[in-house]
Amino acid sequence: MEKFVKLTGVAAPLPVVNIDTDMIIPKDYLKTIKRTGLGKGLFAEARYKDDGSLNPDFVLNKPQYENAKILVAGDNFGCGSSREHAPWALLDFGIRCVISTSFADIFYNNCFKNGILPIVVSQDDLDKLMDDASRGSNAVLTVDLEAQEISGPDGGKITFDIDPARKHIMLEGLDDIATTLKSDSAIASFESKVQAERPWL
Repeated sequence: MEKFVKLTGVAAPLPVVNIDTDMIIPKDYLKTIKRTGLGKGLFAEARYKDDGSLNPDFVLNKPQYENAKILVAGDNFGCGSSREHAPWALLDFGIRCVISTSFADIFYNNCFKNGILPIVVSQDDLDKLMDDASRGSNAVLTVDLEAQEISGPDGGKITFDIDPARKHIMLEGLDDIATTLKSDSAIASFESKVQAERPWL
């Protein structure tokens, strides 16, 4: 998993509440278990017209936001089903950070497992960031995980809280397997001890 230390990129505004995982990646794209190639299906029902052409009114189809790395979204982002394809699609599109006032628990946990940083801020701070994100090509934010700060295009800063353990895995780029392997020597020592004490197992 790629480390997340500091991210500078265009932030796209998505001021919609209760964006569920079916909106993030519709069920038609759930046939694959690969984590790549899902970016084309991100927000498919809003991004594409019935004839398959791009909807020019959708934020991520606008030229100034097509390479967005940060999403500033409304409350309760990622609600609905527990599909892990949702963070896979965001990441495959290029989104590494989502900022909102709240997230659904399962989606929130899945983000950390896939290298996406979900940041919870107050409504006042979200309003400021939404305003920053609405500046088109000037909508550049810097997210500094180590300092736990978000810097806006005018130099203003917003701080955020994050669980220290989650912060550590993001800074080090550790997925669940890599986190377990960090304890490899302790696991091997335990197994040797159990084998010596209970050779019949």
